[in-house]
Amino acid sequence: MSGRGCWRRTTRESAGAACEGLDTNALLRFLTADDPVQTDRVGSLLAAAEQGGERFFVSVVALCELSWTLRGQPYHLDRGQIAEVLEGILGTSLLEVQDRTLVRRSLAAFRQGRADFSDYLLGWLSLEAGCADTVTFDRKLRGATGFSVLA
Repeated sequence: MSGRGCWRRTTRESAGAACEGLDTNALLRFLTADDPVQTDRVGSLLAAAEQGGERFFVSVVALCELSWTLRGQPYHLDRGQIAEVLEGILGTSLLEVQDRTLVRRSLAAFRQGRADFSDYLLGWLSLEAGCADTVTFDRKLRGATGFSVLA
């Protein structure tokens, strides 16, 4: 890993030493501590990186997978708890979150709305890409910024 950061590098050569991304499973083990061996391994990895001034990349896909997984079995977290987890990730200097500003906007919409975090993120990503809106059948998104609900 390189302490110089890892986001938006076009080639491995331009980044120097390779940065590392965190998979959803690694985040999940660290957050839930539901597998002692894997929790210790990822905890040691993160602790060593923090001591060395390193950072890990967390993609928006990993955040979406994480929110879905935490909602389902065996975790059954509610919307508020999921929002707290995502906010904690955003507030951790060890983690470089992809499209952090859009993730924050999506999290705010998720806290106030009824749809999934991933839905709001999809909408904000589409707006950022220059789309007028995102077309959906999901009635939970009626009135949400960036969405047109088909009747």
